[in-house]
Amino acid sequence: MTDALLLGGIEAGGTKFLCAIADRDGSTLMQTRIPTTTPAQTLGAASAFFSEAARQHGPLSAFSIGSFGPLSLNTVASDYGCITSTPKAGWQNVDLLAHFRRTISAPMALDTDVNCAAVGERLFGSGQGLDTFCYVTVGTGIGVGLLINGAPHGGANHPEVGHIKLPRAPGDDRFAGICPYHGDCLEGLACGPAMQARWGVPAETLPSDHPAWAIEADYLAGLCATLTYTVRPDRIIIGGGVMQPQMYGRVRRALSEKLAGYDASMRSIDMDDYVAAPTAGSSAGLTGALALAYRTATRQWPMHWAITETPSSRAETVNA
Repeated sequence: MTDALLLGGIEAGGTKFLCAIADRDGSTLMQTRIPTTTPAQTLGAASAFFSEAARQHGPLSAFSIGSFGPLSLNTVASDYGCITSTPKAGWQNVDLLAHFRRTISAPMALDTDVNCAAVGERLFGSGQGLDTFCYVTVGTGIGVGLLINGAPHGGANHPEVGHIKLPRAPGDDRFAGICPYHGDCLEGLACGPAMQARWGVPAETLPSDHPAWAIEADYLAGLCATLTYTVRPDRIIIGGGVMQPQMYGRVRRALSEKLAGYDASMRSIDMDDYVAAPTAGSSAGLTGALALAYRTATRQWPMHWAITETPSSRAETVNA
């Protein structure tokens, strides 16, 4: 590892791509925000950004992407590196790694956006000091990142916990759900677009005493109970646009009811600490992607980094 270590990272989301390069200390040298439109336009703009970054700062030492999915993360699969059966129009079967390998000659890594956000939370947010925790995002979809023994969990492929089936919440027997694959899976019932489809307005515009929030809390508590019983994490961090501040108390109370006093170790859970809000800031996913690039280059996590919410004052924004 040298002082010239140069890292590239992308947080690839359904509405925007955040691209950046950083030095070995995690200080951002350049960054840009690119609207997610067509693959050709979006990936082309991202490639142009990294080409300009290389011209100004030199070649990358490692490069990582934290992307929306589903993704193929099994390195022996024929479609490794691809976005697969995403509901985002036009992005099915897009090969992310192949695209960037044509212009970037550096070791590469790919993981889910939620796993990268979980890495960011472990470094700088609500996951600090924890080796095993879950990061949940509730927004356009529902995704769950798992850090186990300090590293993102993969297995045969990444988890798709947002598509589990849960018992219907009281008072929610008639809504069909919006998932194009499963209808009334968790995401089909409880993501932001599902709430809008059920109630006719965006979730964030609903008053805090609206019955929507009790239904939403029941589904998210069901998710937390499932994660508790299967993963037994030290903490469950829940973020995303649907998680209004008043939701945390609702989810904690509903989770306590669902666990029903089972097992002494679960009875001792401090719900205020166990179900937590993210605190690493809106750049957690990009920070996690850059950290994954660091790990790809050095085989260790950058525990010495001191990034908080925003990029370093040395950052230069380029509109690709």
